[in-house]
Amino acid sequence: MQWMYWLIAIVIALIAALFVYRADKKRAVPYPWLTSSLRGIVVLAAALLALMPDIVITKHTTEQPIVLFLHDNSTSAGTALGKDTTTYRTELEALADKLSGKYRVVAWGFGADVQKDSLFTYDRQSTDISNALAQAGEYFGLQNLGAIVLASDGRFNRGMNPAYGEYTFNGSLFTIALGDSTREKDLRLARTYSNKTVALNSTFEIRADVVAELCKGYNSPAILREENEDVATSPVSISGDKFDRSLSFTVKATKAGLHHYVITLPDAGNEKNLGNNRRDIFVEVVDEKKKILIASAAPHPDINALKEALSSLETYEVVVRQGENFPQSLADYDAVILHGLPSARFRISPILETARKPMWFVVSGQTDILALNALREFTHTGLAAQPIHDAQATYHSAFNAFTVPPRIQVVTDKMPPLTSYTGNIIAAPGTNVLFTQRTPAGTMPAWCMQQGRVPTAILAGEGLWRWRMYEYKNFDEHDVIDECIRQTVAFLCTNNTEKPFYVQMARHIWSDQEPVSLSAYVLNANNEQVNTSDVSITIKDSSGKKQDYSFERSGSGYSLNLGIHAPGRYTYSAHTAFNGKEMSADGSFVVESTPIEQMETGADYSLLYGLAKRNNGAFFTLQGIPALFDSISNNQKIKPVIRTETENVPLVDRKWYFFIILAFAVAEWLLRKYWLAQ
Repeated sequence: MQWMYWLIAIVIALIAALFVYRADKKRAVPYPWLTSSLRGIVVLAAALLALMPDIVITKHTTEQPIVLFLHDNSTSAGTALGKDTTTYRTELEALADKLSGKYRVVAWGFGADVQKDSLFTYDRQSTDISNALAQAGEYFGLQNLGAIVLASDGRFNRGMNPAYGEYTFNGSLFTIALGDSTREKDLRLARTYSNKTVALNSTFEIRADVVAELCKGYNSPAILREENEDVATSPVSISGDKFDRSLSFTVKATKAGLHHYVITLPDAGNEKNLGNNRRDIFVEVVDEKKKILIASAAPHPDINALKEALSSLETYEVVVRQGENFPQSLADYDAVILHGLPSARFRISPILETARKPMWFVVSGQTDILALNALREFTHTGLAAQPIHDAQATYHSAFNAFTVPPRIQVVTDKMPPLTSYTGNIIAAPGTNVLFTQRTPAGTMPAWCMQQGRVPTAILAGEGLWRWRMYEYKNFDEHDVIDECIRQTVAFLCTNNTEKPFYVQMARHIWSDQEPVSLSAYVLNANNEQVNTSDVSITIKDSSGKKQDYSFERSGSGYSLNLGIHAPGRYTYSAHTAFNGKEMSADGSFVVESTPIEQMETGADYSLLYGLAKRNNGAFFTLQGIPALFDSISNNQKIKPVIRTETENVPLVDRKWYFFIILAFAVAEWLLRKYWLAQ
């Protein structure tokens, strides 16, 4: 369209110049072509200003592809390299220099998180490959990320399995395997599963994954102990060189308090690494019945499904209310399940904000999404309303807030979709997602929970009653769905102690390579956190040696960093005085001597090969690093991107434009004055 305005302006300028030329020729002006040209330029500039106040300028920039090096900086990577660390670093730096002539080269290191300096120190005590790849995609999401070069031993102990990750980068992924893939004889407890809190006199399960390499013929039971007494055993019989199975121990909770269990596997014979044959587990047994309120905006089959799942346990007392009978005080309840609440009809947000009770929001067609978003201080999640649609929920394998039923994947694959009224769901970091859903905005949480001062859970859809029916139809029971409901409520009630003084730990099992930290809270009569009093704590090791510390005030609570401790079992006793009343809190924790990085040895070539193959890249060993340059440079998908930017330039904001018009007009006027004066 701009060319038309230019054409009109040029035609007007030519006509004006022609009239001036004829008039000046009659006046016998010495050079009529000069004055007419000046007049034409002035008219052209003025016409453009009137017809086209904005000029569109198009810029083309060429963006070179980015090659990102992700260096595994964990202790296991350093062990895998051994004496080759210097050679490896020299070859990688030479490769980066060679690539820098054609590409933009960026280097990151990673362990549990990403680092951008000190890349070859190999001092990180854990490894999260999926997080490093995810951060690369997020950081370079809008840029021309052509390739990622992942140099690692393939061993991860944090985050989800990178083979199942959904990454946002479009470039190719090249992997360099560090270390030897030769298998060694090893028997290890890979992972343990247990609930953090169970009710007194209930029966609960502790599970553990056993992985073995070259242990054919092994036949010894795994032993679960507490205070050096055998609690339960589970047989382990290995008939092949590769072995992977789950063990289960059934335990009766006969005594309230914090219980420390230890799972051990006898030596398979000639094992080089015995540190991974033991695992510690802490379970708190509580002697109290939890009162649960299920409130709904309208009658719904989900309410009965929730009630039946919870009523089968003696530890819960379930009360069902509808919106018009919603209690004005929630002081008598330990947790609240809100189906379709808050709603446009029942605006109960002020009651929820005052009560500050653990809440589970089941979002239905009655839910007021704006009112729910206003409770973000508790939910830590933002939701966008969307018309009714079906949302197929998928089990999220990285979920770790509680022990899920073993058959959850098999059962939920046969479940019908939930009826959802939400679209984009933004959850805070640290949110544990049990089920995900696919939406137009991407993969979003469908069933998630957030641990905080007020624990919350959100189910972004209705239809639990159908899930229970379909499970019964396909498996003659509904234990899996019921257990997910029960465990979600147990999660909400875990820290809802209502004690005026308590001490928390992020976990009860620590490595001797990391500092141990604690938090403490004092509650006033209104159940509000205060930190006006001093809090002290005494730490005692297994030999009876004691050390005294004082908590530091942090926000409205207290925090304490105990630093790194030697391996062993420790107990603590914290004390404070508030409003003339002495209060105390006791507990225990374990410091392990085996670094988590040494739980597995050797390189996982198959994982690295699979990552490269699925992401249009190639797999290399240390000896193949020089060939990586040709593989990247010959990849036709790694090429520069020409970006086009269009900018509207308003002429009225450009002072120089008016000076040009003024200059040509003045020049014409001066020439006329000069020639006519002669």
